[in-house]
Order: sequence, then C-alpha cells, then structure tokens
Amino acid sequence: MRLIGNLLWFLLGGFLLGICWALAGLFWCVTIVGIPWGIQCFKFAKLAFFPFGKEIVPGTGAGSFLLNLLWLLLSGAELAILAAVSGAVLCVTVVGIPGGLQCFKFAQLALFPFGAQVRRA
Repeated sequence: MRLIGNLLWFLLGGFLLGICWALAGLFWCVTIVGIPWGIQCFKFAKLAFFPFGKEIVPGTGAGSFLLNLLWLLLSGAELAILAAVSGAVLCVTVVGIPGGLQCFKFAQLALFPFGAQVRRA
C-alpha cells in the first residue's frame, strides 16, 4: 500500500511540492550563512517526493526556535501556503483525502522544520 500511495503522490502533486522544497534549498545555499537552511530544505524535498510510510516528529529547543523563526519569515510561509492549498484541493474528492492529509503534514512542517525528525511509521 505504501508503494502505491507514494507512486500516486509523486504523480499527482508530490513532484511539485518536492521541487518547491529543492528550490528553497537552492535559494538558501546561495550564501554561506544560509547553508544550514538549504540542507534542511533538501532533506525535506526528499521526503516530499515519497512521504507515505514516514512520520514527522516536531522538535523543541531554543536554538530550533530561533532558526524556525527566521525560516518562517523568509520562506516558510510561502511553502506552508502551497502545501495547505494543495491539501485542500486534494481533499475535495474521497480518493484524494490521503494525499491531502500528507499535504497538511507538510504545511505544518513548512512552518517549523528545524528540530523535526523523520521516522519510518
């Protein structure tokens, strides 16, 4: 089931979401200061291509809070809006609900990615 979900996800919207994360990573890697944010974006781009069978555990901490705040102001809001709109569109049909729920997971992740861990479900 995980294979079918990942394949349908990739074909019906995951490709676009993964490309957006990769573009954000390239944007961040332009400067040396932004490389930690860029690396984080590339990790989540890989996850965005094939999310089924994985869960995201949000992290905490003062360092994560500061990095997340800067992230939110510079590129997190745009990616969260994209994921939320994609999720709403997918949830219009019964067949698209699993994909829509994945989009909502990425919208939450796009707001606060630092400190979050990706685990196999």
